[in-house]
Amino acid sequence: MRKTLSYFAALALLAALASGCANIENKLGRGLANTFEVVRGGEFRRTSEEAALFESPDTSYSTGFVRGIDRTLARTGIGLIEIVTAPIPLPGVGYGPMCTDYLSPTPVYPDNYTPGMMAGSMYETDTYLGYGGGDVAPFVPGSRFSVFDTH
Repeated sequence: MRKTLSYFAALALLAALASGCANIENKLGRGLANTFEVVRGGEFRRTSEEAALFESPDTSYSTGFVRGIDRTLARTGIGLIEIVTAPIPLPGVGYGPMCTDYLSPTPVYPDNYTPGMMAGSMYETDTYLGYGGGDVAPFVPGSRFSVFDTH
């Protein structure tokens, strides 16, 4: 019982510190996005592509590979630091992004790939569920009533 109350008190203190502050939300979201860089692999793909384009295709397999792993691990480490220190402003940076001279604040993608919205019913319109405009009763002569008309 005593352990449960101490965990609840710590959780309540964290909720009180983190609630209602957009800076903390931005920092925590940025930290989570950077932490998942290991899974996403955007830094690795971009660095390999840049090495192939700007140096030579041979260096993409060696230097680009090593540089991609280095930048991926750096972004993941910065993400972990931002998650842990989300409720605490860091000196000199505050709640802003860290190490922006080495890494961009947002996750990067290769130049040959532009991500879009994830496919799914949460982000798409109802047309994928079978709903659409048109007449309510097109088989009835003179039926002009349409569900989705806006004029």
